[in-house]
Amino acid sequence: MKLFTKYNRINITATIIIFLAGSVAFYFVLDYVLIRQLDASLRSEKQEITEYIQLHQQLPEIQNTKEQWIQITKASQPISNSITKTIPAYNKSENEREYIRQLIFMVTVNKENYLVAVNKSETETDELLKLIIPLTLSMVALILLFNYLINRRLITSIWQPFYNTINNIKDYAANQQSLTLSKEPIDEINLLNESLNKMTEQIHKDFYALRSFTENASHEMQTPLAIIRTKVESLYQLAEGKEIMMQQLLSIEDACLKLSKLHQSLLLLTKLENKQFILNELIQLKSILEQKCEERTELLESKHIKLQIDAANFEIHFHQHLAEILISNLLNNAIRYTAIGGTISISLFQKQLIVSNTGTTGSLDLDKVFTRFYKASDTGTGLGLSIIKEICTSAGFSISYVYEKNMHHFIIGFQA
Repeated sequence: MKLFTKYNRINITATIIIFLAGSVAFYFVLDYVLIRQLDASLRSEKQEITEYIQLHQQLPEIQNTKEQWIQITKASQPISNSITKTIPAYNKSENEREYIRQLIFMVTVNKENYLVAVNKSETETDELLKLIIPLTLSMVALILLFNYLINRRLITSIWQPFYNTINNIKDYAANQQSLTLSKEPIDEINLLNESLNKMTEQIHKDFYALRSFTENASHEMQTPLAIIRTKVESLYQLAEGKEIMMQQLLSIEDACLKLSKLHQSLLLLTKLENKQFILNELIQLKSILEQKCEERTELLESKHIKLQIDAANFEIHFHQHLAEILISNLLNNAIRYTAIGGTISISLFQKQLIVSNTGTTGSLDLDKVFTRFYKASDTGTGLGLSIIKEICTSAGFSISYVYEKNMHHFIIGFQA
């Protein structure tokens, strides 16, 4: 969830709750004020009636309206205090039931007690409330709408420098070019940009230092390895007939070959991690697969391994050399860990490549199968599957491993 969306949700929810609570409170306060106004009007009417009786010693002539009417009846028993209340009543002039505000008080005329009920309709009060409440809710809705729009525009403007920084970082990660973030009008973003500039500058220096070291080390290691192999071949001629020396020389040559393979594999992994391959060539995976299988025909026959291939012909954007390494490593891995008389099955379609082989040692460790130097046996360098994984990651492919029914399945998805 984006920060703006989360902020808006919290802000709008809090605003709605506050406005709803305020509207309810406003309704009751307004109702209280209007009722008090009605009561004041009723008390004013009472005062006029009382003053008229004191002055004329008789009941006033009553003139009722649809909004106010007065009822005078003889009191069966005196009351000491006036009573004000809201009651439902039938309004004859309006021909409907409605709530009225009623003030009841007692007057004495010629030693006779009368109860006077001054009634005032609450219709105007209700209508005023009905008018004010929708207006209030409409204002609340407008305020919420403008608040949302203003916040959206304001936050988008305020956070734009942050998004500029994020986009620059994405470009830096994709292109590995030097990151130079510009100054922004917001101090916090400026501080972030300055820190990122310093950090990426140091990362850039370390990256090129490591890359230079790797290339130099790789170049320098090739010469002594070549010398060792040349010297070992020369010593073979001197060691003819000397079995112990021949065994030692064979061990030296075997170690030298392993070191050479390890050196090449580590160099390839470094190049993959540094994104030194451009994957923009259109290649035919089927032809590469058939070529690599043909190269291993003798090895397959020597182990009596049955090879099954089901391959579709299609083109894919990749890298020729990396495609060859990927196919070779998958085949080498399958042949190495397939027992004599086993089966290797290869399926190549437009969306995936599946290489399966029979296995007798059970499932590989799912957590370590693609890690460096993981080996199910003592053969190999332990880098073949990690190279496959790194190539797939660089190309945007998915790769997974499944073991079922005594078969190892390595599945590569070309649309990850």
